[in-house]
Amino acid sequence: MPHDGHAPHDIPPDGWKHTGVRVIPGDSLDANTPQTPGMNRAAAINYARVGAQRIWAGTVHIHPNARTGAHHHGPLESVIYVIRGRARMRWGERLEFVAEAGPGDFIYVPPYVPHQEINASTDETLECVLVRSDNEAVVVNLDIEPVEKPEEVPWVDPIHKAPPAAGG
Repeated sequence: MPHDGHAPHDIPPDGWKHTGVRVIPGDSLDANTPQTPGMNRAAAINYARVGAQRIWAGTVHIHPNARTGAHHHGPLESVIYVIRGRARMRWGERLEFVAEAGPGDFIYVPPYVPHQEINASTDETLECVLVRSDNEAVVVNLDIEPVEKPEEVPWVDPIHKAPPAAGG
């Protein structure tokens, strides 16, 4: 008998045993994924590993005092969640903007935005979880001459009022 709105043909032959929920142990991630100089990406969830149709998820590690090359991810949206360390993100056509994120912070990278991840710590590895809006990783490495001093861009929540200006 169908349950919860599923028609009988929606239930796979294995009754979801191997085609349902998957737990991917942290020590079995796949490093065979497009890389950017200065970082190590490893896939946990993608089409090849679990049949994911619309997302890619994995980890990113950036060594102390290291930075990636400039790159973008084509039409994909990316979300980075910082687990440990301090991330400094630069972005723009000449990496002219900068912001930092720490443990518990999320970073959103829209499609085609040139960016660079930097480990702001000289002695701690930056560890993050990465989720993208398609099932395979797209990485386009760029040759960009960055500006010397990027402009710091603080977060402003567009659905809430901005905090009052200092001294105002």
